[in-house]
This record gives sequence, structure tokens and C-alpha cells, in this order.
Amino acid sequence: MGKYKIQVFTGTALGAGTSNKIYMTLIGSISNSGPHKLKTLTAFWPGSRQTFTVESESNIGELLLVEVEPRPRSLLPHIDDDWFCTKIIVTTPEGVNVLFPCYCWMGRDEKLFLRHSIAMLKTKDTVPQLLAHRQENLKKRRQEFKWSVYAPGLPHTVLAKSPHELPAEVRFSFTREKEFQFTSGAAFMKLKLENPLNGTWNSFEAIKEILSEKPETYEYVENNWMTDEFFAYQFLNGLNPMIIKRCSKLPEKFPVTNEMVKSFLPDTSTLESEMKKGNIFICDYERLRDIEGNVISNQKQYLAAPLCLLFSTQGKLMPIAIQLNQQPGPGNPIFLPSDSENDWLLAKIFVRNAEFNEHELNFHLLRAHLMGEVFTVATMRNLPSCHPLYKLLIPHTRYNLQINILARSLLISEDGYFPKFTAIGNKSMTTFLKRAASSLTYSSLCIPDNIKERGLETIPNYFYRDDGLELWDIIYKFVSGFVSHYYKDQDVKDDNELHSWLTEIRENGFLERSEAGFPKSFGTVKELVKFITMVIFTVSAQHAAVNSGQFEFGGFMPNFPSTLRCPPPRQKGETTMDSVLEALPDISTTINTIAVVYLLSQESADRYPLGHYPEELFSEEVPLKLITQFKNNLQDLEKKIDSRNRKLALPYTYLNPRNVDNSVAI
Repeated sequence: MGKYKIQVFTGTALGAGTSNKIYMTLIGSISNSGPHKLKTLTAFWPGSRQTFTVESESNIGELLLVEVEPRPRSLLPHIDDDWFCTKIIVTTPEGVNVLFPCYCWMGRDEKLFLRHSIAMLKTKDTVPQLLAHRQENLKKRRQEFKWSVYAPGLPHTVLAKSPHELPAEVRFSFTREKEFQFTSGAAFMKLKLENPLNGTWNSFEAIKEILSEKPETYEYVENNWMTDEFFAYQFLNGLNPMIIKRCSKLPEKFPVTNEMVKSFLPDTSTLESEMKKGNIFICDYERLRDIEGNVISNQKQYLAAPLCLLFSTQGKLMPIAIQLNQQPGPGNPIFLPSDSENDWLLAKIFVRNAEFNEHELNFHLLRAHLMGEVFTVATMRNLPSCHPLYKLLIPHTRYNLQINILARSLLISEDGYFPKFTAIGNKSMTTFLKRAASSLTYSSLCIPDNIKERGLETIPNYFYRDDGLELWDIIYKFVSGFVSHYYKDQDVKDDNELHSWLTEIRENGFLERSEAGFPKSFGTVKELVKFITMVIFTVSAQHAAVNSGQFEFGGFMPNFPSTLRCPPPRQKGETTMDSVLEALPDISTTINTIAVVYLLSQESADRYPLGHYPEELFSEEVPLKLITQFKNNLQDLEKKIDSRNRKLALPYTYLNPRNVDNSVAI
């Protein structure tokens, strides 16, 4: 018996309020209060907090659950008036405040059971009512989130062709939805209205005139893209800092000799000795081998599968040899910086086109977006809302499913951007993605392992590595404190919900490939901490590293061509400036590509930066303290990066925590 004070919080999004009648039942360990109508003279307005009193005639025992049921008002029986409730706080007769997180939409005549905010592993969830709620929660989610095979050999996706097929709580907010539509339309309209869509380019200056207003980094790229130093810099700190690796022995398919490159090395040095010193690096685009070019506007398009050799000296990385296809021999020369200016420039442009494909499809789409989707669907299907790892991971799933559905519809569908405006097209794109997926490993998603495997521990001025490793350590420390609070090693072994989650990620993400080195189970807290760190790092920091600079580094088309209209040169000495311009994408392709990379680089007005957790999912002291310390550590890193960047001609900002989102949200 006693009075309970009920505080009901409605979300701030447009349409979050409701005029429905709201009935609430308090469920305890002994009995329940029965349904009580929350009497209000006004509707539940967006952003409102309303207080009610519920009196129970009997002792309900320990408060466990709150049942919420919207019902239509008799005067408005046919109006669909969904409600977005963020949380409910119940104050018991003993004066104890109990938080019940909600953060989801409710339709009329839909009963929703909310559980208190204390996170709980299944092995410790012994109260029958709570265990039943846990099982019902997962049953509902498994019906809402199902797996689908997008293409054989690729990570599986959520079963939904349209965002409207997703549950409301994982879709864009109204603000994000309208903003996305406006930004997309504005980008295309501005570029198309100001530029003709037919014809080809007759000078690089004409390409520079496409945009009248440009970010500073965009202008830096325009002014430096032809230089060897900036060409090489991008392998470390550009859009794709992931393909370069140290070369200790030249592959037979790339027969560069000391005689070819000796003039680019110190006087008394050789290629062999520089490889032994760890100063030679290679970029190999082998996954593009034998890829058939697309047809755009009835014209054949071309792409290469190049190899590029680089030399690190005096703090700078410089290219010293480029071969445009994988099979050496006549018709596949090794281009050098000492060749004619036009020969060398065109060779570098073919490498930049290879970068476009590797970056957009492998390191961006596959390793960030599609793997993020696998993590999201597995989380929704296997971790109930009371599970501590669900509470930890749910902010890192925000908007991922909807943005991926839009990508499949607008970018990689049969009538999307890639088939219309890239050399790789649609059929070849699938071939390439399957090759990329087959090379995906667990260690490649863990930046400390990946840096070591590629031999890049000491190469200077590798800001992606420096900032990325610091972010990994900060996330790892946060996750370690969190997981250790809820788990001992035996708890890890006994958590069947956790192992179901891992199994679905392995089966649907890595497709049971044993060579991927993906864990089959967790036996220790340390193993689990590393894996959770990898998940959060992938969808936050790693996505930011390969996404945020797309317009700045890729907007100036010659630096990031989506296609080339001439085949790779088969011999030296024949390339002219006119033939370089003839190889570039036509005007329509250029304009559409600029619009796409602009759209994909834009921040949202309702973005959640890394460490920003506006939903109150925890009430325990330890996780709340850990979140505060996490934020403080991120702020310290911001200051450190800001201090370094002030000394750089071209600041590296993409892994500054303030520029990193919690999730793959764009």
C-alpha cells in the first residue's frame, strides 16, 4: 500500500507528443497496482515533464516493471497519434527514485513493459517477472530485426528495403530526415544549375571553377594535388590511410630495379639497403585485377590495378615507381618520377582512381558501414535492453540501419550512383566487394594489430596512426572499466546471450571464414574488452577517418576520379596534356560525384559526438563515473590534437574526438 510519484518525460522531436490517454500499471515482486489513467488537462507535449500520483491499494513489493498503454480518446478514435516517451521516474513510498528508460515510440492500444535501469546479466536475473520480460523483449526484437543476404560472399544485412520497414526507434529523427533530403537536393541543384552537364574538360583551371566557395583543405588539395609529396601524403593521412604497408621484399610482379630508382635514393644507398632499413613502402591494388570497366553514356570506361612504391626520407614520403597493372612485361611499363611530366601525372591519376574504388567500396562501405550493420542487427537480436552490453552499444548503432538502406538504394543499386558514374560499375563492383570481404580479418579491424601487421609503427607524420591509437586506448580503458564492473571471467563464459551475439556476428559478418581469425567464443574479460573496443572504434573513429574528408580530399575530381575514359598507357612517351584531360571523367560524372561526396561529408544538426550519451540508460554509480571519465579523456585528446595541428600546414582533424560521431550515421 502507498502512493507512488510518477514523472513522465516526452521526447523533444517533432511529433513526439500525443493526445492519447496514457494508462500505467506498476508491477512489483508481489503484485501490481492495476491500470491507472494518468490524468492531465493537456496533451503530452514534446519536451514536457509531467508528474502524477498512483496509489496502490495493496503492497506490490519491490518495484520491477512499469506497464504503459496509450489508448485513443473517444472523440479522436481514428487519429494515429504515436508517442515518443524518453523515460519514466517512479518515486516509491519509501522515497527511492527508480529510473525506467524508454526511448521508443508507442502506438495506441500497444502495451509496453519498461524495466528499471539496473543492467543485469541473464545468469543473475533470477526474478521470474524480470526473466519473463527479458525473454519477451528478445522475442519481439527477433521478429522486428531479421537477416537478409544482399549478395553471396558479402556481410549480411537487415531485412528491409525501405527505411519505413524499420522499427521507428532506429530510423532517422524528423530533423535528420528532412535535413538529409534538403542537403542532397541542394547539393545537386546548386552544382547542376551552375555547370553544364554535357561535354568534357579542356583544362584543370575549368575544373577549379566548378565551386566558388571551398573549404581550406579543398583549396589545399587543388593547389597541391600534382605534387609527389602530397600524392604520397594521402596514403598516410588522406581518405584512405589503410592500404600502405612496409615493403621488405619486392613482389615478383613488380620488378623495380635499383638502377631505375637510384637517383631518388641517397647517393651511397640502394633499394635493397633502404628496404632493410624499413624506408620502402608499397601500395598494392591487387583486388582490382582483371576488373572489367563500366560503360557510361555509351562510352567504355577504364581502371587499373596498380602497384606504387614509396620512399620515406627526412620525414617525407615520396613515390618512386608506379606499375599500372599486376602482370609485368611489355605493355606494362614501370613509370618513374624522371619520366615525362605527363606520363608520370597520368600514372598517378590511375592510382588515384584505384584509391577511389578501394576507399569507397572496401574501407568505407564494407569495413565501416556493412560491418556496423552486422554489429547493429546482432545487438538488436541477441542482447535484451537490460543487458549491460546492450546499454553500452546501443548509442553506437544510431542511424546505421537507415543510412545503409539509403546507400543500397541510392549508391550501389542497379540504377544508383556507382553504375551510372564510376568505372567499376555494378557487376564488377560486386566482384570487387567479394574479394574485399574475403580479405577481411579480425586483426585488420583492431588498429594496434593492423598498424603492426603493415609495419607502420615508426613511419613519421602518420597522424591517422597517432590519433587512432590514442582513441583506441581511450575507448579500451572505458570499455575495460565497464565490462570489468559486470563480468568476471566465469561470467563471460556463462553468458549465453553474449555468445549468441558473437555467433551471429561471426556467421553474418565474417561468414564463418576460419582464416579471418575471428573469435569463436570469449573465455576472459580481456578478450571481450578487445572485441567491444573494436566494435566501438570501427563505427566511430574508423568511420570518421574514411568518411569525413570525402568532400575536402575528393571534391576536386582529378585528385579522386571515379572513372577514367582512356585505358592505362602501354608505353612511355606518348602522353600529352590533352590526353590526360581526355582520360578524366566527363562533366556530368564530375558534377554528380562532387554532389555525392559533398552529401556524404556533411555533419547532421542532431549528431552525437563520441562519448555523448544523452539517453539516460544507466543509474548505477560506476558506469556513470566511467562515462564522465571517458568524456574527460576525449577532451584531453582534443587539446593535444589541436596543439599539434596548429603547427601543420595541413591539419589532420578527422580523428579529433569532436569530429568523431558515436555511430555510422552518414
